Amino acid sequence: MTQSPGPLRPDQQQEVVHRIGAVLAAQVPPGWRQLRLEYRAAGRHVETDLLVTGPDGVPRPGQPHPEAVRLLGVLRSGMYQPGAGTWLGAILVFEPGLPPDADFVRPDLEPPFRQQPPPIGFQDELRFFPRADERIPAWLRERAGLTPPAAGGEVRTPRIYDGVDAAGKPLVRRAPLLPAEAERVLAYLDAAPVILASRSNGPDAFAPEREDAVPMNFRTDGAWAWPGAVAYYLREHGVPPDPDLVAHIRARRFTAPSEVPEPVKDLALAAITG
Repeated sequence: MTQSPGPLRPDQQQEVVHRIGAVLAAQVPPGWRQLRLEYRAAGRHVETDLLVTGPDGVPRPGQPHPEAVRLLGVLRSGMYQPGAGTWLGAILVFEPGLPPDADFVRPDLEPPFRQQPPPIGFQDELRFFPRADERIPAWLRERAGLTPPAAGGEVRTPRIYDGVDAAGKPLVRRAPLLPAEAERVLAYLDAAPVILASRSNGPDAFAPEREDAVPMNFRTDGAWAWPGAVAYYLREHGVPPDPDLVAHIRARRFTAPSEVPEPVKDLALAAITG
C-alpha cells in the first residue's frame, strides 16, 4: 500500500487522476478510444482491472502500469478523512479530448471485490485509515472480525467448569471438542486482545501440584471476556470452554478480532471485575 505525504486538495486529486491517465495512455497503442480502470483495495489487498477500447471500438482487457496502480494508492491515501476512512473502490474513465471521469465508492460501501480479501486486509484497512467506531459499517466490522458488544451492551463471561464435587474437585459436564476444532478454538482464544494482563499465574484446579501454572490475564472479543484459564484448561486438560462461548466462536468462523474499541473494552473490564 502506498501512503501519500498527506491530505490532497481537490486540485491535487485532479492532478493525480490526470497523471494516472497519462501513464495509462503511454502504455497502449495509439488510436485508443477509451481507457477504463477499476481499482479495489482493502489494506494491502489491491485489485485492478483495465479495459482498453481500441480504434475498432472493442474493449479488451489490459494490464495497468505499476505506476498507475501506485498513483491510485497515493490518491486513496490523500483522500482519507480522519475518523471517516477513505474509499475502497474507484472507477476511472479516460477518453481523448475529454476530462477524466472519476467515480469513488463511498467509504461506507463495499466494492465488488473479484476475490474476497482475507480478514487481515480489512484489519489493515482500519489500521492504515482509522475510523471512529460509529463510522465502521456492519459489513466492514464483520470482514475485519470486529465483534460488537452483545445485545443490551453486556459482555458475557464463561463458566470455567461446571461446579465441584464433594472433594472440591472441578466437574466437567460438556461434550469434548474434536482435536481439529479444539486447535481452532485455542487459536481464537489466544488471538483476541488482552484487556487485563498479569505477570503472575494461579493454581491448576485439575492438577493442584501445579501451583503457578494458570495465566491470570483476560481477553475479549467484544461480546465475551474470558480468563487465561479457559485456553489453559483446554490446552492442558482438554476441558472445552463454556458451550455458549464455543457456539459464539463457531458463529464467528473462528476469526478473532485483532482490535476492540475502547468503550467495549471498558464494558469487558466491568464484566470481569464486577
